[in-house]
Amino acid sequence: MPEYTVLQQTPQELGFVFPAEWEPQNSIILSCPLNPETWPDNRQALEQAYTAFIAAIAAYEPVHLLCAAAAQAHWRELLSAAGVNLEKIFFLDFSSNDAWCRDYGPVFLRHPQSRQRTIVKFQYNAWGGKFPPWDDDARVPELLSGYFGLPLFTSPLFCEGGALESNGQGLIMTTTAVLLNPNRNPGLSQEDCARLLREALGAEQILWLPGGLCGDDTDGHIDTLARFCNDDTLLAILDNDPLSPNYDILRDNFRRLQEFRLVSGARLQVVPLPCPKPIRPQGWRTDILPASYANFLIINSAVLVPTYRQDDTDQLALDIIAQAFPGRTVVPVDCYDIVLEGGALHCLSQQEVAP
Repeated sequence: MPEYTVLQQTPQELGFVFPAEWEPQNSIILSCPLNPETWPDNRQALEQAYTAFIAAIAAYEPVHLLCAAAAQAHWRELLSAAGVNLEKIFFLDFSSNDAWCRDYGPVFLRHPQSRQRTIVKFQYNAWGGKFPPWDDDARVPELLSGYFGLPLFTSPLFCEGGALESNGQGLIMTTTAVLLNPNRNPGLSQEDCARLLREALGAEQILWLPGGLCGDDTDGHIDTLARFCNDDTLLAILDNDPLSPNYDILRDNFRRLQEFRLVSGARLQVVPLPCPKPIRPQGWRTDILPASYANFLIINSAVLVPTYRQDDTDQLALDIIAQAFPGRTVVPVDCYDIVLEGGALHCLSQQEVAP
């Protein structure tokens, strides 16, 4: 494997930017769920659901699958049984502690003129030290920097990929509940964090929401709350049930989003996205799961949307997302068994930006 090189200047100084997710991709990066402490009660159902997710991606673009060598035969068998074209799956013998590749994986940037790419690594401590160990996960950006032969920039900021949302035009959204949390960046002010984000992502402006969903182990990732669907339009979840524990925070978020401005000064367009009915697992570490239709994954020519076996609400979300992404196929992916560990499609994946 090639050694990675280190950027001596910040990506912002060098002119790199964080592309929007709908821009062309070379592949999607995933980490196999190999940790036996995760999904302990529904492992077989989880593997079937995860295989279906891989198959949905592979219908449109290649998949780089982080999977320790000892587990590769098992996963090749699962994928073959599901009819997945294994020529689209690139197994990498990289170890990981957890499956949530969005959060510890590399963030790919691209230079608008040269089309050169680089990788950003943020500091990672498993959402504020909640789920040790995380040493293997924290090494993944360096390993992939070497694998792809791309230079690496390391930010001192503790931040996960699920905490970042870009419109590709210099605007980044995040939450104070994550970046200003003392379990991530004690002693840093909001302006400190904003400066470090601008330097690492080539951003012009950072927009902040206060917090996220009840039961979210991440403390409030933006990718369960609000997502760009084009340069100036957001899909934002809104709970219409006054008895829901998320009712007040989501209405406050929605109001704030309507007041935000683009770099140009224009208002954002904000489209409401429904919430699934509460999923309350028995005997689990949280009373309610952070299920969200905003946790969709945009890939080449398609949008993969999490569904939760709630026919009417699932269909309403699929219809809204289809309207927001004209020209792309909207593909439902059953995430009922996946969300039992607290996340869905976007949380599990990281896109490799095309040159």
